[in-house]
Amino acid sequence: MSQGSGSVLVGIYQPGTTLLHRLPVGVKVVALGVLSLSIVLVRSMPASFAFLAVALLLVSVARVRLRTLWRAARSILVLAAFVAAFQWWWYGGAKAIESFVDLVTLALAAVVVTATTSVNAMLDAVVRWLGPFRRIGVKPERVALAFALAIGALPGTVTLAHETRDAARARGLGRHPRAYLSPFVIRVVARAMETGDALHARGIGDD
Repeated sequence: MSQGSGSVLVGIYQPGTTLLHRLPVGVKVVALGVLSLSIVLVRSMPASFAFLAVALLLVSVARVRLRTLWRAARSILVLAAFVAAFQWWWYGGAKAIESFVDLVTLALAAVVVTATTSVNAMLDAVVRWLGPFRRIGVKPERVALAFALAIGALPGTVTLAHETRDAARARGLGRHPRAYLSPFVIRVVARAMETGDALHARGIGDD
């Protein structure tokens, strides 16, 4: 397994001083949501290419390195090609192209937000956004911690999936889903328990 294949949008933050780097996290998240909703609601091939042009412009403004862009989006390209193939079969070439372009655009937009926003900045924003909910018992810091743990665990979880799959194939069981899923679930649960024990040992989650 090649280095870095375990994640798609994790760990690609690229420090910089561009306009997109300086924008508040909330503005970028809202803009990403608006763009995503627009892509879903506006169904036409010309609109799809227009949205793609916007995403490419954002990539250029953010000065995302091509290597970073490729490392982050290659898995999405495979998914987009897979979806487009089915769309071609069911609805024809025009629909397939539109779906492919839309998925690539969404991936590029997500890469821009991730590449211009540090994890710490994102977690600080989560704490601020959830601050008003303290009065009803929500603990923003704990939610942010869970968010950080989820981000940190994603590459490791995907790595476990690859390792378990390779082990199943080595035993000649690659075609049997149970031979892959059962060990994978056990390993994921074991890692979660180890993380919980480590947090408990540090007094986190005792209150």
